[in-house]
Amino acid sequence: MNMRANARVVAVLGPTNTGKTHYAIERMLAHRTGVIGLPLRLLAREVYDRIKALRGPDCVALVTGEERIIPDRTQYWVCTVEAMPLEIGADFVAIDEIQLCADPDRGHVFTERLLHARGLHETLFMGSDTMRSAIAALVPGVQFNRRERMSKLSYTGSKKLSRMPARSAIVGFSVENVYAIAELIRRQKGGCAVVMGALSPRTRNAQVELYQNGDVDYLVATDAIGMGLNLDIKHVAFSATRKFDGRRMRVLNPDELAQIAGRAGRYQNDGFFGVTGEASPLDDEVIEAIENHQFLPVRKLQWRNTKLEFGSPKRLLDSLELHTNNDWLTRARDADDVVALKNLLVLPEVQDRLRDPRDLRLLWDVCRIPDFRGISPTEHASLLGRVFEFLHGPGRIDPDWLARSIQRIDRTEGDIDALSKRLAYIRTWTYIAQRKAWVDDEKHWREATRAVEDRLSDALHTRLTQRFVDRRTSVLLRRLKQKESLVADVNDKGEVTVEGELIGRLEGFRFKQDKTASPDEAKTLRQASIAALVPLFHLRADTFYNAPDTEFDFTEQGGLMWGNSAVGKLVRSEDALRPQVDAFVDDEAGPDVADKVRRRLQHFIDRKIAALFEPLLNMSRDETLSGLARGIAFQMVEAMGVIPRAQIANDIKALDQDARGMLRKHGVRFGQFTIFLPLLLKPAPTRLRLVLRSLHEGLDEFPESPPPGLVTIPHLTEVPTAHYTMAGYHPAGARAIRIDMLERLADLLRACDSRGGFEATPDMLSITGTTLEQFADLMQGLGYAAEKGTREKAKPVVEAPVDAGTEQTTAADSSGAEDAPAEVAPVAVEPAETAPADAPPAEVENTQPADADTLEVFYTFTWAPRPRRDTNRPARKPEGEARGPRKAAKGGKPKGDGRKGGKGDGRKPERDNRPPRPEPKPQRIDPDNPFAAALAGFKAKD
Repeated sequence: MNMRANARVVAVLGPTNTGKTHYAIERMLAHRTGVIGLPLRLLAREVYDRIKALRGPDCVALVTGEERIIPDRTQYWVCTVEAMPLEIGADFVAIDEIQLCADPDRGHVFTERLLHARGLHETLFMGSDTMRSAIAALVPGVQFNRRERMSKLSYTGSKKLSRMPARSAIVGFSVENVYAIAELIRRQKGGCAVVMGALSPRTRNAQVELYQNGDVDYLVATDAIGMGLNLDIKHVAFSATRKFDGRRMRVLNPDELAQIAGRAGRYQNDGFFGVTGEASPLDDEVIEAIENHQFLPVRKLQWRNTKLEFGSPKRLLDSLELHTNNDWLTRARDADDVVALKNLLVLPEVQDRLRDPRDLRLLWDVCRIPDFRGISPTEHASLLGRVFEFLHGPGRIDPDWLARSIQRIDRTEGDIDALSKRLAYIRTWTYIAQRKAWVDDEKHWREATRAVEDRLSDALHTRLTQRFVDRRTSVLLRRLKQKESLVADVNDKGEVTVEGELIGRLEGFRFKQDKTASPDEAKTLRQASIAALVPLFHLRADTFYNAPDTEFDFTEQGGLMWGNSAVGKLVRSEDALRPQVDAFVDDEAGPDVADKVRRRLQHFIDRKIAALFEPLLNMSRDETLSGLARGIAFQMVEAMGVIPRAQIANDIKALDQDARGMLRKHGVRFGQFTIFLPLLLKPAPTRLRLVLRSLHEGLDEFPESPPPGLVTIPHLTEVPTAHYTMAGYHPAGARAIRIDMLERLADLLRACDSRGGFEATPDMLSITGTTLEQFADLMQGLGYAAEKGTREKAKPVVEAPVDAGTEQTTAADSSGAEDAPAEVAPVAVEPAETAPADAPPAEVENTQPADADTLEVFYTFTWAPRPRRDTNRPARKPEGEARGPRKAAKGGKPKGDGRKGGKGDGRKPERDNRPPRPEPKPQRIDPDNPFAAALAGFKAKD
């Protein structure tokens, strides 16, 4: 007692950032043994780690409500204030944040330590200067050590979150407020760390590490950071100046604001504080008080009687509610443990178990289990009642019940709220496992609860980071802030990564950044990404410029491709064969990159035109052509090698044979329907011609080239004839035939008797790749009349041998109206449209007699020029019935039905008796038609 009476008691008082805690650690380590009490489990863990680093793990213990690390040779105890082991008689005792004696909830614990906790040699109280008068009145012989702040603290007013400086802490006073601010910071600044008093030390340390190592430049926290957490903070911004204190919403006192604002400016670095969001600017008086560290002194300390009587429940409650006569002290309001005690004492099953003072003392120990879950006082009392039941009966908590309770919590899935709840729940079981003699195998349960807490802590840290940290943006911003060079990497899929973080995709020379949650976040990411992409643009431009032409292509809408990436487009110029190029290059890449890309694309398209249109360009450069031949060559160049004969018919008639010969040397063919260069009808020149002509004519949508190898394609009247001509086709009836195949057909037709009539030969069907019905429609589109008839099939003579030619002719004659000749070599043909299921039966089926197997359909074609009819032309007049056979006409016509009446009867055909021809079916858009996209637009307009 004499030693304690002579012990030195010192109150180290002053504002934040005066090094009080650091001083206390130094003083404790100067003694053989010591105990230091801290206001938060988080701060206790921080101090424990510092001492452990200085003296090793074997001599320092950590004791909190939920954690006990006690080596065998412990010299120094780092504890929360409630868990301090004062009975050990340590040489040194220190209490941090002693101004919490005035706290309504925990103040009575700090007041008890102020009045009774003493070291054998030295006692230290650290805190605000507002406690000077109270300590002087209550602690005889105390010495005061006034410490000044190491740096200046200044008010900066209100700032938007978007303009918040780096290394700032934004303070909120509710979980919802903290999360909302953190979400905004992530969108605008790339991310933030989150620190709250409810976090486990493991989660809190992981979050703080994000901030301290520079992964993020912002910290969003509750007022927990005001309690001694030493962080590298330059600016503190209050998002509110009111908080809920457990009972009501109230305005924070100036000294409370100062405790938090003082976290800014550690050591000799000046700090700043202000407000943000909806918080009103601080009053001048409050600002002055915080900057000058001048606050009203504390007049009342919270106090609760510690000399409890366990003779009966009433005597225990009376002792807890005892008042004091000391003017500096006031009885504290009922804390959670007193509320729980009152709730349990009214339960009959609890009353039945209270037989002696030991039972009542046990009940009081159970009631001191903190309400970490915070559900409701009744719910908390129910849990405590079950624990008391186990401890009063068997003397230990049932391990199966404890295991089931822990197992329900041991799940790491879920969102932040779910994990935070489980973490609060496991703290209850961690606290219980730390109590001596409450569970069997204490070491097992302490390790088990600690393992669950660690798993939940890691999961919560991960969720917090995923939600509130855009790691890729924060990495980029950190590197930029450090003025380090950033280089982006691009894989074969075009994905761009910087420091291992995917930031977007490079399509040619345009950067498409990855999707973000908001425009603010997108702006931040792009700003951070461009610096990394600039070197890459230059490297990519060099690769692009040296790439072979085989890596480039043009699209049918005039786009320019490098592999699968769009890198530019063709632009109209005065000369259709010399289009210009517009390169797709981001502005950030710079003019040098854009110019290099444009020049390479211009080289490509110029060489492509020169290669595919070589015959045409040679003809345009032939100086031996003169007069009319040169004029026709000029028109051929303008038309890119394909021009309808009717368009220049007069010039062709006036062209002599020598001039024709000179043009033929360049590959020009003078067809009956078209003047063209056959080499330019190949798929590649045709595709390029469609693009160049469409570009020059200013079409909004370019017609696509037909698939290679098709002899005929559907003819849709909504598509301009010029589009078919550009594609190398000539419209004829319901289909359009390729120009070169049409001229081959014309060569065959010139040998036929177009006045007397002729039938289709297998060669004609083979060239056009059509059925007999399709061929008839095509011939009508070319200006021929097609008379349909039926006749008996020619029967083969069995007795005589049949040679190959006769067999082929018979097969051709007996072919049905819907089948191509069997002996004709197959050609690539676009299939004819199939009639819908509900369409009326075909005409052939209507006109065939019962013995249709013995009849065949044939057509006789005669030259009957007339204006072309479209698909809406009126139906032809009804055809007559099948008539008797007639003699073969001049020119080798086979006998068949008479078209002008039999020679012997002298009658004209009875056309009025013929069955009516069905109405033509409406023409649908063939999906394979190269102009289908344009037609769909025309029909939509109609």
